[in-house]
Amino acid sequence: ANRVEFALRLPGRGGDQDGPVWLPIDAKFPREDYERLIDAQERADREGAELSARALEQRIRDEARTIAAKYIAPPHTTDFGLLFVPTEGLYAELLRRPGLVEDLQRQHRIMLAGPTTLLALLNSLQMGFRTLALEKRSAEVWTVLGAVKTEFSKFGDILEKTRKKLQEASNSIESAEIRTRSMARTLRRVEALPEAEAQALLPPTEQPTSNANAT
Repeated sequence: ANRVEFALRLPGRGGDQDGPVWLPIDAKFPREDYERLIDAQERADREGAELSARALEQRIRDEARTIAAKYIAPPHTTDFGLLFVPTEGLYAELLRRPGLVEDLQRQHRIMLAGPTTLLALLNSLQMGFRTLALEKRSAEVWTVLGAVKTEFSKFGDILEKTRKKLQEASNSIESAEIRTRSMARTLRRVEALPEAEAQALLPPTEQPTSNANAT
């Protein structure tokens, strides 16, 4: 069985029920072809540089064809793959080849990526699948929001009833305070009775009797 160098696990169309879908990522670094190109450019050998660039382009086309044949197998994988080149210089040279990137995508379903663009591609894929997941669950999210809205309305009714009860209790306390202050003012107007009048109103106190006989 062919085993790709790297594979990115992606959610399947049916979520966890259908299992994951794998995005194949294969790294290629045609060092010899690239070094011959750099050497020819440094020697200002335009003809040699063009021959080396063509050889490098053909090598990348062959690698893309191999990746597509070996590793792209829908529905277990995505219907496209990534060919990663590990240096920005090599990636820039390949971008200069007229029509190369477009041909790789159209003929072999292979996307060319360098160190910087690989990160951008992966971030774009992540955001894309998050959007799809949100769309799939939008009905569920709407239902949850509706339930929350209903419960919040009930909670608002409970708060309103509680507020009314508290207001009633506050009014009762305020009425009691008013009655208490009125009673206090009335009591302050009552003067203390003179001692003679108080004694006359109170029952007489019985004096203890002596049982001793005089001798």
